[in-house]
Amino acid sequence: MDTTNWSEARYQEIIKETSNFIKKVGYNPKTVAFVPISGFNGDNMLEASDKCPWYKGWEKESKGGKSTGKTLLEAIDAIEPPKRPTDKPLRLPLQDVYKIGGIGTVPVGRIETGILKPGMVVTFAPSNVTTEVKSVEMHHEQLAQGVPGDNVGFNVKNVSVKEIRRGNVAGDSKNDPPAGAASFTAQVIVLNHPGQVGAGYAPVLDCHTAHIACKFAELLEKIDRRTGKSVENSPKFIKSGDAAIVKMIPSKPMCVEAFTDYPPLGRFAVRDMR
Repeated sequence: MDTTNWSEARYQEIIKETSNFIKKVGYNPKTVAFVPISGFNGDNMLEASDKCPWYKGWEKESKGGKSTGKTLLEAIDAIEPPKRPTDKPLRLPLQDVYKIGGIGTVPVGRIETGILKPGMVVTFAPSNVTTEVKSVEMHHEQLAQGVPGDNVGFNVKNVSVKEIRRGNVAGDSKNDPPAGAASFTAQVIVLNHPGQVGAGYAPVLDCHTAHIACKFAELLEKIDRRTGKSVENSPKFIKSGDAAIVKMIPSKPMCVEAFTDYPPLGRFAVRDMR
């Protein structure tokens, strides 16, 4: 804000522009704190600044109710930490698989839901490999169990590095194990595309650690982004700004989940191959 001489007009302009974008991607601007700061001079970072008498403080709404404050630190403190989903079945997308001399095959990844313990029998999808976990480590320390948010390496029995790879998902073989999907239905928002998108469009899809070519097989319905209500059945095309329900077919089976069950495995981005 120091570069604009603490202009209230510029502050309001940024709130307006950012709020429009936040709405566009399906979030509520009322849940966001807008804090005018100068990182260079430290204004409104830790303590309230006297450079902007027009600024009465930020306000936002969240599940826990309304919160207010003046500084960036207060805004950060007001962020509610996410609840760790330890009660759900295990889902661990693999970031990499290593072969370590004297130990064996060590897949590495971040636990998204559930817990991972030595002795567990895990299934990797879509490779369809099932094996026992010998040990779990984080930052070179043995763990009794890994929980959501942990980046872990775990040693598995009798599996070669050729059998599992980045983009596979590990889960508990006895509790809703993951499986490959040959096709799935998704809600898609076109944020930016120069032309129209129709059936047959084949972009690259990134979902958790999987990176795969994927085809828009069928546009089922166009929907209103704000309400989710259908506005047109079987549209021929969708363009920038549109939202639609689309049947998608990956070039080979991949592990995706319903967003309501496992949010990190139900989010994805698509982009042109070019």
